[in-house]
Amino acid sequence: MSQWLAKVIDVAQENQDFLAPVRQQAISKLQQAGWPSQRAEQWRFTPLAPVKDRTFNQTQTDENVSVPEIAGLDSIDIIFTNGVLTTSLADLALPEGLRIVSFAQANAQQQADIKTMFGRVKPEAHVFGQVNDALSQHGVMIDVADNANISPVVRLINLTSADSDNHTRTLVKLGHNAKAKVMELGQGEHDSMNTAVAEYAIGDNASLEHYRFAFYTANAKAVGGSHFKLGEAAKLNSTVVGYGSQLSRLDIDIWHAAENAFAKLNAIYLLAEGELFDLHTCIEHAKPHGTSEENARGIIGDGARAVFNGRIHIHRDAQKTLAEMNNRNLLLSRRALVNTKPELEIYADDVKCAHGATVAEIEGNELFYLLSRGISRQRAMVMLNFGFIQELVNDIPSKAVASWLQPKLTERFAQMEVK
Repeated sequence: MSQWLAKVIDVAQENQDFLAPVRQQAISKLQQAGWPSQRAEQWRFTPLAPVKDRTFNQTQTDENVSVPEIAGLDSIDIIFTNGVLTTSLADLALPEGLRIVSFAQANAQQQADIKTMFGRVKPEAHVFGQVNDALSQHGVMIDVADNANISPVVRLINLTSADSDNHTRTLVKLGHNAKAKVMELGQGEHDSMNTAVAEYAIGDNASLEHYRFAFYTANAKAVGGSHFKLGEAAKLNSTVVGYGSQLSRLDIDIWHAAENAFAKLNAIYLLAEGELFDLHTCIEHAKPHGTSEENARGIIGDGARAVFNGRIHIHRDAQKTLAEMNNRNLLLSRRALVNTKPELEIYADDVKCAHGATVAEIEGNELFYLLSRGISRQRAMVMLNFGFIQELVNDIPSKAVASWLQPKLTERFAQMEVK
């Protein structure tokens, strides 16, 4: 067992809150499973050496962090700094039909609600999800009432400004016919470890507009996930954008638990020199008449490595399923690397499914054409890169979010350019 994981278990055993029974189950699983090996398929291309012997550092507050602002976006902000909830939830002006409760301040009934949902959507197989189960003292539950239509975006902002271990947890429950928008935004470059996990239970005929921006770079280490359970005729539209760092991994799980559910997942990942980003997605079609669309596009810089493992599992009873998955990758140099593995596992016979993956380089003729027209190399690279991902940016439901994202991606491309 690794030095870091051993310390995780020691610290977790000291937590004696209302979630202690759940935490003990996670500790037992971690003790049995031990440290993940690259012999395991899901960790085959993701070296965990940066975490294995890391010194465990307790969370610490920092009041001087800068909260990202999005012009024109109406939002309710919940801020975690170095893993500590720093927002006073009592001071938030919440619209009717929206309830937000912190784990630390929950009353007896609220604690019962949290325990009912905690760990019920996230698959048990996620090792670092179990770490989060064991350590997530700083968490919130977001409850959207039946028939409520919440206009502001609930932003869950994880900011890292120090060498700390951050293990935040978010539980989101949408009632029947409810509508909501949730954004998970994490950023940091310090030598930290983050396992932010979010679980979403989307009720019958409910609709969720979801974003997860994993802007971890440099020495940051982040291994988190967003996990969704869809009710009957539920709708999910999710946009994911990830940067690379010393270790950056994101697991997305979507579970079609009832008929006629719809899920759309668009993902963009951008890696600068020497960085790593790993995107694992799993879509489980357990019931008939489900639809899922997944598009993932990555741009990989010089000496960087990207990993994509996308799995669609059609269960025996999931007849009349429509599922498509596509992964496209653009390499900026011969030293860039991507390991892509799209998978279809089908046990029903009346379905329409497709999957594919491509890996390519910038076309020399296209670059030469732009340079011959007096366009600088840096500008030409930005134009070609944007052309590769622009379709997914244009597909973002919120114009305010798309407008905010464009200059951030331009700045990121400048960091990725091969000199």
